[in-house]
Amino acid sequence: MARKGIVLAGGTGSRLYPLTRGVSKQMMPVYDKPLIYYSLSVLLLAGIREVLVISTPDHLPSFKNLLGDGTDLGVSFEYAAQAEPKGIADAFRVGAKFIDGKAVSLVLGDNIFYGEGLPRRLSAIPETGATIFTYAVQDPQRYGVVEVDEKRNTITIEEKPDNPKSNLAVTGLYFYDSDVVEIAAGLTPSARGEIEITDVNNAYLQRGDLTIESLSRGYAWFDTGTHDSLLDASNYIATIERRQGLKIACLEEIAWRQGWIDEAQVARLAQPMAQCGYGQYLLSLIGDRP
Repeated sequence: MARKGIVLAGGTGSRLYPLTRGVSKQMMPVYDKPLIYYSLSVLLLAGIREVLVISTPDHLPSFKNLLGDGTDLGVSFEYAAQAEPKGIADAFRVGAKFIDGKAVSLVLGDNIFYGEGLPRRLSAIPETGATIFTYAVQDPQRYGVVEVDEKRNTITIEEKPDNPKSNLAVTGLYFYDSDVVEIAAGLTPSARGEIEITDVNNAYLQRGDLTIESLSRGYAWFDTGTHDSLLDASNYIATIERRQGLKIACLEEIAWRQGWIDEAQVARLAQPMAQCGYGQYLLSLIGDRP
């Protein structure tokens, strides 16, 4: 049973004003690509070929124009509107028909993940229960926070606590079985008025069905919700790409290396971009597949 994927690219992006007053946050450039390329690439690296992009009614046309229906990449992109931000877990209500009884992965459209072996870890996640990822941060009060005991067993998960019990933040990448639709449908809004993803995670924790994976040293995670973090992410991506001569989150390359498109299709996709570095990189790949 093939897992499906959701990119949640909604919200107002108010922390990035005035940049996002007329443009979706997930369309902001991170070095040489739109931000949504990075979150979307995580799903493709996990082997997911059916993806639903959720955004505001105003911004959905831009995403459709950017990504199309996915046919060019050998995948399928669908789109759904979230009229107003109601919390991360609302994505499973909006996307219930799309999920259609399958396991599903949700990634936040403003999150970037990078690290050696990440694709292998993602593709190995089981389609039963729930799996989430943690990352040590200096400002855990901004996130969902995982408390663990001395044996690294999870005790609690708290949403944006004033007094965090650890520095382990829950990242914006989540894997669930099909039960998540029913769980999300049964949630009531929190004091913040949102359908909280932390409540979903706690539901799996309480039934003993939650696995927590740690993204430790060697991995980078960016939550690009502020001007500084957006700049930090761009600088990081630029440094890696210039140093190694490889591109991060190149959707065409991922689709090709996954075997979903052939070299001729890579060439066709590269041709309109042949005058820029991105297109030239794609052309350089052809005939050089390891």
